[in-house]
Amino acid sequence: MILYGAPNPAPNPRRVRIFLAEKGIDLPETRVDMMKREHKAVEFRAKNSMGQLPTLELDDGTCISETVAICRYFEEIQPQPALFGTTAVEKAIIDMWVRRVEFTVMTPVGMFWRHAHPRTAALLTQFKDFGESNKDTYKGAQKWLNRELEDRDFVAGGAYTMADICLLTTVDFAGWIGLPLEDEFANLKAWHARVSARPSAEA
Repeated sequence: MILYGAPNPAPNPRRVRIFLAEKGIDLPETRVDMMKREHKAVEFRAKNSMGQLPTLELDDGTCISETVAICRYFEEIQPQPALFGTTAVEKAIIDMWVRRVEFTVMTPVGMFWRHAHPRTAALLTQFKDFGESNKDTYKGAQKWLNRELEDRDFVAGGAYTMADICLLTTVDFAGWIGLPLEDEFANLKAWHARVSARPSAEA
């Protein structure tokens, strides 16, 4: 199989690399040059019609895109260590938190990146006031997460899961584009230090 991805700071390919590192799965990433728009080429769109990364191509030619879907595939073929939970309740809670991270945290980060950051100015019509407004939205998401992390070590409970991977890659990307974690949110910063200390965070 072939895993198509891109290096840091791209957050979505990093999600899969961290997941594989936690699983102990050795699958080298085949790099696609986003700066050269290789992910938008006709050849790559035949694998992922949306022209996005990462994409996993199986030996039979089946292609799976979207980070959570790719990680779920690997969870099924190698269940341990479980990063999507083992019981019905655990799986539901982790899914809940993955969705919350994507909608509540990643959305404002993405909107700031698209509409306020100079690196994306040539790619679309930017609405800079809207883009800048997402700074406050992201800070509000941090405040909420800080409350949630007051009584637990990880996003979805007592164990490290896919929800932590999604949040880590989001906040690290946010920091890279100029949206840092606020010092006032001690619980969130302690969580970030905890998950960043894991060897997989270097993926």
